[in-house]
Amino acid sequence: MKYVIGIDLGTSAVKTILVDRKGQICAVVSKSYPLIHEQTGYSEQDPEEWVQQTTRALKELISSSNIKPEDIEGISYSGQMHGLVLLDESYNLLRNSILWNDTRTTEQCNYLYKVIGEKRLLEITKNQALEGFTLPKLLWVKEREPEIFEKTAVFMLPKDYLRFKMTGCIHSEYSDAAGTLLLNISKKKWDEELCELVGVSISLCPPLVESSECIGNVNEEFSQKTGLTTSTKVFAGGADNACGAIGAGILSPGETLCSIGTSGVVLSYEERSDRDFNGKVHYFNHGKENAFYTMGVTLSAGHSLNWFKENFAENDTFEELLADLKNVPIGSNGLLFTPYLVGERTPHADATIRGSFIGMDASHKKSDFTRAVVEGITFSLNESIEIFREYGKEITSIVSIGGGAKNEQWLQIQADIFNAKIIKLSTEQGPALGAAMLASYGCGWYNSLEKCANAFITSSKIYYPNQASVKVYKQLYALYKEVYNQTKELSKELNQFNKR
Repeated sequence: MKYVIGIDLGTSAVKTILVDRKGQICAVVSKSYPLIHEQTGYSEQDPEEWVQQTTRALKELISSSNIKPEDIEGISYSGQMHGLVLLDESYNLLRNSILWNDTRTTEQCNYLYKVIGEKRLLEITKNQALEGFTLPKLLWVKEREPEIFEKTAVFMLPKDYLRFKMTGCIHSEYSDAAGTLLLNISKKKWDEELCELVGVSISLCPPLVESSECIGNVNEEFSQKTGLTTSTKVFAGGADNACGAIGAGILSPGETLCSIGTSGVVLSYEERSDRDFNGKVHYFNHGKENAFYTMGVTLSAGHSLNWFKENFAENDTFEELLADLKNVPIGSNGLLFTPYLVGERTPHADATIRGSFIGMDASHKKSDFTRAVVEGITFSLNESIEIFREYGKEITSIVSIGGGAKNEQWLQIQADIFNAKIIKLSTEQGPALGAAMLASYGCGWYNSLEKCANAFITSSKIYYPNQASVKVYKQLYALYKEVYNQTKELSKELNQFNKR
C-alpha cells in the first residue's frame, strides 16, 4: 500500500495525517505552538516553531503507523493565510512572522487606498485592503523596521517557509498568493503596477506554481530528522481555506462550504475570474487549477462559543453546553447575540465594532444565552450567503464542517437560517485532507481532484430546512442586522474605557 501525507499548518497547531490510496485516514498527529502577543493588536509566531513541531509530528506519525517510509509517495500542505515571513539573501529569518490576525496595519491599509485607489485595487486583487493581508504587513515593516526591510531578499507565506525548510526550494502558489494583495487574481501573476506604486520590488515575490505541482523532494537534512525518505515527492499545497474546500469536495459550480472554527467561513466555488462582488466578499484563486472561490468571514465564530464557555460555563463540556439547544425556542426567548468579539470582517470590515447581547431580562437562563450565541454566529455567516445570493449565485446545498457540524441541533439551525440543505460529512479532516488530496492527485493516483473527492469524501446525513422555522428566522435575522448600525458608534465610544 502507498500513502500520502497532508500537513495543515494552523495558527495554534500543525496537524499531520497519513492517508492511503482508498482515502482512509491511517494516522493523525498534531503538535501545538505558541502565539506571541507583544502588545495589543500584535500577533506573531516564530517560524522555527512551525518547523520544529512539524518535524516532531512527522517523526511520530511515521513511527506510530508502523509503515515503511519508502511507501510514502508524496506530501502536500495547507497553511494559515496572509502571514508574513521575511528572509535575507542567505535565506535566514529576519524576524518573527506577522500573522493573519494581527491588526497593527490600519494606516498601511489607508495608504494603499491613497496611492492605488479602492477601485483599481479591487480590479487587480479582487479584495479590499484589510489589516489581515500580507502587503500591509510588508509596508509596516518597510516603515517601522527599515533596517529589516533593506535586508529582505524574499517574503514567504507560512506553509511556504515550512516547505522551503523541508526541500530547500522557494515557491508560492496561487491560492495563498491571492491573500497577499500583491497578486493579479485574474492574470495569476504578481502585479508589477501595484508593486511599483507601493515601492516594493517585485523581486521580493517568490516564484508561483500550481497547488498540485511537484516542487522537489524531501531534502537529506529533513529526511534524517523525521525518517522520511528523499524519494518522497513534495507538492506546493494551498491556502487553508482552499484546502478546506478541496477536503469538503467543493470543486464545481454551485457547491458551497460553511466552516466553523475559531473564525467562520462561507466559501462558494467559482469557475470564472471576472465576477464582481464590489469587494463585499473575498475572491481568491482555488487550489484546483484555473478555478476560484468567493468567501465571507466571521472573525469570531467558534471563538464566540469558546469565550462563552470559558467565562460562563467552564465546568461544562461543549456537548453538555449544546445539549439544551433543542429545549430553547427559536429566538432564544427574545435574546440576540452579535459575535463581534474582535471586530468583524464580512459584511462589516470593522475592527472597532464589539459584540453584544440584546434583550436580556431576569428570566433568561444559561441555555438561552447558549442558543443566542449559536444563532448569532449563524446569522453572521448568513450575511455572507445573502451577499452571494444578491449577486446572482444560487445556493441550495451547503457542506458544513468544523465545530458547527458536531451538533445535530446546530446543523438544523444552519439549514433553517441559511434556507438550504446542510450536508454533514462521514469523516472530516478539513484542510489536512485537502492537502493530502493534492498530494494524491499530484502523485497520479487520480486524474482529477473531482475523482479523488469521489473516493475520499462521503456524506453521512442531510438536514433540510423546516419552512416554518425559516419564516421565523427571517424575522429574527432582520432584527439581527439592525444591531450593527445601532451599536457601531457606541463601540467606538466605549473603547476609551477599555484599559487592557
